Amino acid sequence: MRLLKIPSSLSRSVRLVVLLMGLALVLAACPAPAPEGDTGAAAPAATAAPAEEATDSGERGRGTDGTVTLLYWQAVSIVNPYLSSGTKDYHAGSIVLEPLFNYNPDGELVPVLAQEIPTLENGGISEDLTSITWKLKEGVLWSDGTPLTAEDLIFTWQYCSTPETGCSSANSYDGVENVEAIDELTVKITFSGPKPFPYAPFGSYLAPIIQKAQFEECIGAAAQQCSEQNTFPIGTGAFKVSEFRANDVVIFTINEFYREENKPHFSEVVMKGGGDAASAARAVLETGEADYGWNLQVEPQILADMEAAGQGTVVSAFGGNVERILINFTNPDPALGDKRSEWTLDDPNPHPFLTDKAVRQAMSMAIDRTIISDQLYGFAGQPSCNILAGPPAFASSANDGCLVQDIEGAKAMLEEAGWVDGNGDGVREKDGVELRVLYVTSTNSVRQKTQALVKQWWEEIGIATELRNVDAAVYFGGDPASPDTLGKFYTDVQMFTNGNDSIDPQNYLANWKCDGGENIASRANNWLSNNTHRWCSEEYDAMWAEYASTTDPAARQELAKAMNDMLVQEFVVLPLVYRGSVSAHHNTLGGVWMNGWDTEEWNIADWYRAE
Repeated sequence: MRLLKIPSSLSRSVRLVVLLMGLALVLAACPAPAPEGDTGAAAPAATAAPAEEATDSGERGRGTDGTVTLLYWQAVSIVNPYLSSGTKDYHAGSIVLEPLFNYNPDGELVPVLAQEIPTLENGGISEDLTSITWKLKEGVLWSDGTPLTAEDLIFTWQYCSTPETGCSSANSYDGVENVEAIDELTVKITFSGPKPFPYAPFGSYLAPIIQKAQFEECIGAAAQQCSEQNTFPIGTGAFKVSEFRANDVVIFTINEFYREENKPHFSEVVMKGGGDAASAARAVLETGEADYGWNLQVEPQILADMEAAGQGTVVSAFGGNVERILINFTNPDPALGDKRSEWTLDDPNPHPFLTDKAVRQAMSMAIDRTIISDQLYGFAGQPSCNILAGPPAFASSANDGCLVQDIEGAKAMLEEAGWVDGNGDGVREKDGVELRVLYVTSTNSVRQKTQALVKQWWEEIGIATELRNVDAAVYFGGDPASPDTLGKFYTDVQMFTNGNDSIDPQNYLANWKCDGGENIASRANNWLSNNTHRWCSEEYDAMWAEYASTTDPAARQELAKAMNDMLVQEFVVLPLVYRGSVSAHHNTLGGVWMNGWDTEEWNIADWYRAE
């Protein structure tokens, strides 16, 4: 376990903020204890490897180790992460496109395209916290051989900040008033007010830099039409895309203009989609057909049995991920046509019964989160009542009552609210409206078993529940033509994992802002805006604005908890399980340093074929 390194040059106020986050990460970096009642599966044999082991590639040179095969059973749909809400697409993009910095598994900011991390004392952050200045590394080339310049950063900001682009990472640029070039390799970002955590723009895998020359005709409404740019982006990373087949396979080859002479060690990366989590685990842990299997949402005992074959190793890392059920606050009735699940200020198109807090609360009360966690996640999960579960210093204790299932209390709540089973068919109704929900998630055995349990509990309290699952490549994709993407939310409730992926949750908590409707997923923004619930609260927006301008670390912590509590206590979202990221690699794959705060390929240039 490593502590977050705090530069001695930081001013006291900023050091306090960073220290607070660092203490949280000390806890977050430790493997989570198995919940009581665990199924008996062993915890992964390895979590985050020490840096010295992760980069020990001997005398290997560039491209000496052949092909490495990654199994992403949630197949990649697009390589431009700005136009997708799917984690698998962000991961594919991170192999090509780079940010100014990455987080390492200890939560430390590691310069990538930046010369160093700006601070107050080195002059990179202004005393009033309204600007940050980044200096780019010299000699960085795009994979077409042209130089990276400040103009590329300016364009990236303009691209993602243009509403018509439908940028799924627009929150990363919240509060940015201007991005200007001081010189060819220096960029100054000016914020509209003090920014206590000014690192979100161009930071980590959520906000990489794209090339102006390639994308300048793809800004705004044209963004979705730029097929070549969105699938074969020119990048500065160790690899470039050489072949792309949507929802199937992406093949990456070495970027010959990559700045590190002896890296990457692999000459080719094959990111193969299809199948399911169990088959991906089997291919790595039992048959040795693949080198790496991502997101192994597999029952813990099955995973442990596979690992016993001795071919590979299960690795895990806890960050801020939570498996959750999302509530749709708009009406998803197909009969509404283009108005289906659409929200506007003039017409919020309310859901016929999920806008009733009593219904949402009863749905939460009926769920036994401990059974889901223990039986289906084991060492890789803990029951959660918080949507902001990590870093632990930001986790609220005000909602722990949800850990106790209360079927009878849920029934009483519905009765009191006027939802009764008048005709004896087992389904409650009120004013001619029946409690019938369509519940969708991605195709995965753990998720389908979770659905089955929740369906049983909801039907016990009189809510008829229809289950549907969608192929993960489609569900987590951003295809505007598909009716089954999570952004469209054409059902009553949906379930997936998402979470805070920064040591500061400001960007994550922005997902629930309304902003007068601008942050709500809709047809106008290709359903890529972050507020997929279509929930709008002026009180929440005001609280977030206060958080964004607050510099006192204790006050920020309390405000973050308060926003979490509002989301949970208003039952906008129903947290289920605080999830660790679980993957596996073959024993001949070296250099893997599992990361809960960035993509798992964050250091893929260091990966190598072990003896």
